[in-house]
Amino acid sequence: MLSSRDRLRRQAATPHLVAFRHALGRLGSPLTVMNTGAHPDDEQNGMLATLRHQHGMRIVIACSTRGEGGQNILGPERGGALGVLRSREMEEAARAIDADIAWLGHGPDDPVHDFGFSKSGPDTLARWGEERTLERLVRAYRQFRPDIVIPTFLDVPGQHGHHRAMTQAAEAALALAADPTAFPEHAAEGLRPWKVAKYYLPAWSGGGNGYYDDEVPPPPATTYIRALGADPATGLPYDRLGEVSRAGHASQDMGHWLHPAEQSWALHLVGGKPENAIGQGLPNCLADLVDLDELAEADEAMAAALAAFPDAGKVLDNLAGARRAIRAAQDRMSDAALALHDHRLTRKLAEIDTAMASAANIRIMASLSSADIVPGAALELIVEADPGLAETITVEPMTNDLLEPIEPHRMPDSQLVLPIRVRADAPVTNSFAPDWQSLGGNGALSVMVRAELGGEHVAFMVDTEEPLQVAPPHALRLSPEAIILPLPAQGRHVVATKPGIDAARLTLGTPAGLALERQGTEIVLAAGPDLQAGRHSLPVAVDGRPAHVVTPIAYPHIGRTRFVRPLTLDVLALDLNLPEARIGYIGGGSDRVGHWLERMGARPTILDAEALGGSLADLDTIVVGIFAYGNRPDLAAANARLRDWVEAGGHLVTLYHRPSDRWDPDRTPARRLVIGSPSLRWRVTDPTAAVTLLEPDHKLLTGPNRITAEDFAGWDKERGLYFASEWDEVYRPLLAMNDAGEEPLTGSLLSAEIGKGRHTHTSLVLHHQLDRLVPGAFRIMANLLQPA
Repeated sequence: MLSSRDRLRRQAATPHLVAFRHALGRLGSPLTVMNTGAHPDDEQNGMLATLRHQHGMRIVIACSTRGEGGQNILGPERGGALGVLRSREMEEAARAIDADIAWLGHGPDDPVHDFGFSKSGPDTLARWGEERTLERLVRAYRQFRPDIVIPTFLDVPGQHGHHRAMTQAAEAALALAADPTAFPEHAAEGLRPWKVAKYYLPAWSGGGNGYYDDEVPPPPATTYIRALGADPATGLPYDRLGEVSRAGHASQDMGHWLHPAEQSWALHLVGGKPENAIGQGLPNCLADLVDLDELAEADEAMAAALAAFPDAGKVLDNLAGARRAIRAAQDRMSDAALALHDHRLTRKLAEIDTAMASAANIRIMASLSSADIVPGAALELIVEADPGLAETITVEPMTNDLLEPIEPHRMPDSQLVLPIRVRADAPVTNSFAPDWQSLGGNGALSVMVRAELGGEHVAFMVDTEEPLQVAPPHALRLSPEAIILPLPAQGRHVVATKPGIDAARLTLGTPAGLALERQGTEIVLAAGPDLQAGRHSLPVAVDGRPAHVVTPIAYPHIGRTRFVRPLTLDVLALDLNLPEARIGYIGGGSDRVGHWLERMGARPTILDAEALGGSLADLDTIVVGIFAYGNRPDLAAANARLRDWVEAGGHLVTLYHRPSDRWDPDRTPARRLVIGSPSLRWRVTDPTAAVTLLEPDHKLLTGPNRITAEDFAGWDKERGLYFASEWDEVYRPLLAMNDAGEEPLTGSLLSAEIGKGRHTHTSLVLHHQLDRLVPGAFRIMANLLQPA
């Protein structure tokens, strides 16, 4: 459960009058707009905020991946854990502008996932599965039934391949969604064919941001979305409200104070002509749907309700009238008209009910006695109600197949406690739901609230304050979770269980050459000469049932969640030699290089702000982690001392940085070194790209490990990012590589003798390869540790 202070902060952050006015703002239009993108943070938030809060349209964000292949400036979450974090960030970003979300990808184990950078749309769709991607996007079109679809990016060279793939799919899915013979299995789910009325491309370039470099100019503008004034509920310009939404993507350093705020977004109507407004030719009110007096009456009543704000009594009277008029219209409409428009009327009724609950100041809080509980266990759902103007309130817990069914209950007083039981066969899952709804009803458990207001029976959804997650029966960690064994393997290696359990309860598969003993709460591995080189993943079970490792994730902007995965003990056996060197490590919070240096046996000294201010003379080599200059103000302050230390004989190794990471080409490195921009031009995205050793006899490539092309086998995601584009002549490029059809890049590994010392800068994604236990990454890293 949330703490009292967390609850108070949440309530203070959503003032009643703001929520009330925003609820009324939903009633201004029957149209739905879908904005498509490939990653959380691809959405055009300012434009969407304008469409929602100025025009009253329903807005939906369709996103293909969870962003699990991206970067994280906040902390150590990467891979699946980052996917959970960014999914929650997307929900909070959507909440700020009242958007719904349609997810195409379902996490790192799903084929549609963020596999890192790509430069090609077709290659991306091939990896995702083109048919699979189209089916899921068609499903989203048919589920949310958008009148308008707008991709955020153009499908042009110089743009991210994931973005290009989503724009290709968005256009291809238009005809398929309207075709009843395409994906007929959708009919069993109640999804009918749907024809999108308008498809727009952005009439702006996706380049010029330091990352992408669109080679083709944008198409001519046919339509403009113009922000007029400010959001009446918050007083914020619509684009600034959009930046509030973008601030939800904090792990990507999004959300900026822009003054003056953007006021216009140019669009290109595909196959269309210039028009006065995005809604031109579409039904902009209920009366435009069907010529019925009841629909015109509903429009008038909703407009009167908005004009009456904040007079709750007048608002309720008008909304009740709109509600009755829409139901009467539904009774009179033909079957053909209902097939075309009933989803709009049903949505409008749900929006009216939510607005009436807000006008009546009905406040419902649903919490759980435990948000993380194992299969078969019991917990309590606690419903607290401030009834406001409601005469009666009934709550009906809405569950999926994770929970035993629960009956509706009338609120006897201000609090109701209901026992709940998780099914014994409930699977352990992560937070990768297929959609997220702005009107609530999300997660494994939510609450349908029914209230009587002046003779009207309204219904609205309330989510639990923290989502229910099924916890693994055996949550366990091993310390260490991976063992690095230089060959020929020898010695005994102790692995502790956390929390400590009797190791006799554990079972692990063990490869030949690796003997396993159990001693109390520890496992002892004895490596012998028969152990084969490579990675050995040993699944762990407790009492015969699979064990899992749970990674808690908590940040102020998303609250608490977690990532869970099956537990394995990983053993990497490889030919690895370490130099005789005293190592320091400066982390930026975005990698686990310090951890892997320890596992390799390098025994690094972790240099915090205090240590950086002291003497560095007893260190031979200092490694600076990715983004550290951007995340560590103390590092920038100590940079002059680091340069002096290099001149005096130290070896400084800097891992990749972006130009935005306070990287001054003339002041940050020991000599001038420029990070290439836009970064799309200065990276190699193919993890199998051939690598040429330009100076195979250079000391960094010969000792203590001889580096060959084999050390670049088995790499994941990409070769490297943010390559150097130019450098002082003292630097010597050691590697060359390129993506298909491109000229070789030589800025991935540079090293220079500086005074008595050395500076080496690498843009290879070594930190990710270390996480993936790629043998060559450990051998390359070991060589970079050698003294100058």
